Amino acid sequence: MSATGWLGYQWNVNIVGRTFLRVQRWQVEQRVGGPARWKSEYLTPPLTISPRAKELVARHWLEARYANLHRKVAWVTSGAPVELLKALDFFVIYPENHAAICGTARVAVEISSEAEDAGYSRDICSYARTDFGSMLSGKTPVGKLPKPDLLLACTNICQTVLFWYRVLARHFNVPLILIDTPFVYYDEAPEYAVQFVKRQLEEAIPTLERVAGRSLDERKLREVGRLSRMASQLWMEVMERNDHRPAPITAFDQFTQMAPIVEMRGDAATVDLYAAMLKEVDERIARGIGAVKNERKRLLWDNLPIWYRLRYLAEFLGEHGIAIVASTYTNAWGELATMIDPEQPFESMARTYTYPILNRGTGHKLATMKRMIEAYHLDGVILHSDRSCKPYSIGQMDQRDRLIRDCSVPALLLEADHNDSRCYSEEQVANRLAAFVEMLR
Repeated sequence: MSATGWLGYQWNVNIVGRTFLRVQRWQVEQRVGGPARWKSEYLTPPLTISPRAKELVARHWLEARYANLHRKVAWVTSGAPVELLKALDFFVIYPENHAAICGTARVAVEISSEAEDAGYSRDICSYARTDFGSMLSGKTPVGKLPKPDLLLACTNICQTVLFWYRVLARHFNVPLILIDTPFVYYDEAPEYAVQFVKRQLEEAIPTLERVAGRSLDERKLREVGRLSRMASQLWMEVMERNDHRPAPITAFDQFTQMAPIVEMRGDAATVDLYAAMLKEVDERIARGIGAVKNERKRLLWDNLPIWYRLRYLAEFLGEHGIAIVASTYTNAWGELATMIDPEQPFESMARTYTYPILNRGTGHKLATMKRMIEAYHLDGVILHSDRSCKPYSIGQMDQRDRLIRDCSVPALLLEADHNDSRCYSEEQVANRLAAFVEMLR
């Protein structure tokens, strides 16, 4: 890194950028800091730590804008073993997280249209299309995405990433490391499957070291693993507090607070954030504050959120005293925390990254939902049938019927897409939700 590049990075990120973000955070805290300023009749104000969380994420994307000036950059899938990259000091970008930001900012359709105009089908995952559109046009709500020096994809979330990252590798002309995780058909993965993943991780080290320009320090790898475990455990504890009634936060709050556990796992700042969040949630419980002002019914959300309609859904349900207190999606980022063993990093990573919910059968997801219905004292389930996340949506009709039969709770199948608003019918969603609310009375 040149002296000019170093000075430019320090000025733009650590002086001007962080000062601006801190002022912006202070302004947000003043604006939403009390009930008198909160404009919702049915929902309580968000956690006071929310502006701090937003600032942490904004700092990440600010640094991303200038990352090529001072660090090697890796683009990775959400289920990738990021601890290896963190230990080698890569700056890590998650295209899925960036796509979710585009969806929340309601620019995903405009950006993904760039990919469609270039010949990519609308049947491809809307996250992938958003990523391709940004890759081709440079459009992004975060200012600028850094060029990757390396790509790391793991097939434990879907097979789409295999082809998605090959497209990226050709476009950017950079190395692609692919970690293939055998599907877990039964309760336990065969030991040979775990060892297969472990060997792939070990064999990736020479390429990672060559691109990083440094050798892997196993002491640092263990430290990153320790931080990943702590952050995941804290995140799980935050969610588990919703076994209280009224629930101190909703799944919609979890959706907006989950970015650090995905894109900054292994960072000390993420541990500090979730420790403070847990403390505030406990304070809410002690004071009897619920996220929905007059909580009457409690629901489970299955699948990805509908990013561009989060507030509408929260308000609509809140108006009827309904709190979505649990989600299989946010739960996935905490439920494997106990598998992370910093003292056996490669064995631990191989096992942990073999077991995500999307790398297991539909029966496992059904069992998970049944456990959550009991643990969180739930009155019903909304299953988001996500047009472009087929691995998460497969089997939902049967799962809905089994939940109704086995758990004696109503269950609604809601059709939409997590990022593409063209696949969302406002009238249809409103009608189905209204009918479902009547069933819950």
